Amino acid sequence: MSPLTNKPWPTELRLNKAGDQLSVTFDDGETYALPAEYLRVMTGSAEDRGHGSGPRPPIPGKKGVKVTGIHPVGRYAVRLVFDDGHDTGLYSWDLLRQLGAGRDQLWFEYMQTLEKAGLSR
Repeated sequence: MSPLTNKPWPTELRLNKAGDQLSVTFDDGETYALPAEYLRVMTGSAEDRGHGSGPRPPIPGKKGVKVTGIHPVGRYAVRLVFDDGHDTGLYSWDLLRQLGAGRDQLWFEYMQTLEKAGLSR
């Protein structure tokens, strides 16, 4: 646990050799395998998500995207670089945990949103 926040703290970030999956392990024993496509479409970047409030627009066409870089941002996040040129999304430890814990539901909702918009992965 982080001594400042009393929240689970990441102990390991590991990108597989193919660059298509990031594994995150927390100090409470939870480990999440997060596909690069999932991370890319769940970005918190205003560039992709818009600068206003309201529903987040879906990000189509990212099937097969890879992570090419991981850069620490202070002690609270990482900036992931993707092979499609996207490099502005910050992934806080809290966000990575939420994306891991909620992966099935978030992915289901994303796929529904794509379908409703007539878009594809």
